[in-house]
Amino acid sequence: MLVLQNGVPIARYPISTSKYGLGDSYGRYTTPTGTLEVAQKIGDNAPMGAVFKGRHWTGEVLRPNAPGRDPIVTRIMWLRGLQSENRNAYSRGIYIHGTPVENMIGRPASYGCIRMRSRDVVSLFNTVGVGAKISILNVSLGHALSEFASARHSVAARG
Repeated sequence: MLVLQNGVPIARYPISTSKYGLGDSYGRYTTPTGTLEVAQKIGDNAPMGAVFKGRHWTGEVLRPNAPGRDPIVTRIMWLRGLQSENRNAYSRGIYIHGTPVENMIGRPASYGCIRMRSRDVVSLFNTVGVGAKISILNVSLGHALSEFASARHSVAARG
């Protein structure tokens, strides 16, 4: 994940997306692509490793790579799709969230959400606000950044 502020990269984080691939169909557990926005932020000030069920902190805290379970932890940024290709994201409960299974970060491992290490999701949570735009692309970060720079340059040249 690459975080841009005014078109300039300010942070980079390893993530995991769905082990079932890309898409936005119900019941498929895939990660939607395209432009989305942060619709809600949940978990402000919860401890690292705080376990969430139904978007509420259970009171339990897990350490990274705790054996046996894989709940949503630390922070939740609930995403709303802004395009036809991701229109179901919000109702499907697609989030950016922490995972206790940090050893799987960097490999497809989720059930549709974008997973991050707890320390990284706290940093992102504190950086972006509700309404922040999220682009989920099926390209390398380098390719995505060069496309963004080209698009931004052409818009500026026309404007």
